[in-house]
Order: sequence, then C-alpha cells, then structure tokens
Amino acid sequence: MSIASNKALALAYFPAFRDRDEKWWDAHIAPGFIRHDPGLGFAVEGLAGIRKLAEVLHGGFSEIVYPIVHVVAEGDRVLVHLRQVATHSGEYEGTPATDTRTDIEVMDLFRVEGDQLVEHWALMDNLTLLKQIGAVDA
Repeated sequence: MSIASNKALALAYFPAFRDRDEKWWDAHIAPGFIRHDPGLGFAVEGLAGIRKLAEVLHGGFSEIVYPIVHVVAEGDRVLVHLRQVATHSGEYEGTPATDTRTDIEVMDLFRVEGDQLVEHWALMDNLTLLKQIGAVDA
C-alpha cells in the first residue's frame, strides 16, 4: 500500500474505535495485532484485545472525540499525534465518574501490512488524565 493509504488506514482507526465498529475491526485489525502500551495493566492482542480496551475506555468515558494534531508517515509506519477529549462518565482506574471533561495528548505509532494494522505503540498522557478526574493530586 502507499504511504497515503497507510495514513488513511491509521486515521480511520480512531472513529472505528470510538464507534466500536466491529465490521471495521474485522477487516483492518490483523489477527496477530499487538498494542504496546506501558499505561495499561493488560495485554491488547488481536480483536479480543481491542474489544477489552474498548470496554475499559468506553466504560469510563463518553462523548469521546479524537482531534488530530499531526500525522507523519514513512514506509509501513504512521505516527499520529492527537488529543483524546472525553467526559469521565463512568468508573475508570478505580475512580468513580466525575462528569469532568478531559483533554489529553496521545501519540500513536502504527505498523501497517496491506490493509491491516498489525502493531501499535501507544503513549497517552495518563498522569494528566488521572489529575483531571481527581484520581491523583494536581
């Protein structure tokens, strides 16, 4: 695939994740997909991992939007700098819902093979998120 199509695929991940689009996941998440994410206490591998991640994030947050800041692509890699803006509407990491609007920086690097995402390195500003929902002192 071309760099432009790799970028389009990586960018399509965010609305698909936000909307829990199983059809998109089935078509574009490789069976051996792995997400490297030091902020998670569980592994995200394949479709089952994506589903679990969605359960955790959507269980704690609603009205999620992903404004894109920058996209850089080279070869089979696409780096997306974005923000995650959401409402803390459910329990997250042991903190009950606060109805606080959160806004954090995220860096996601994807590796693409064909029309599938095969690997994902994620860095979310979890400390700022926890501060915004009152889980840690600001």
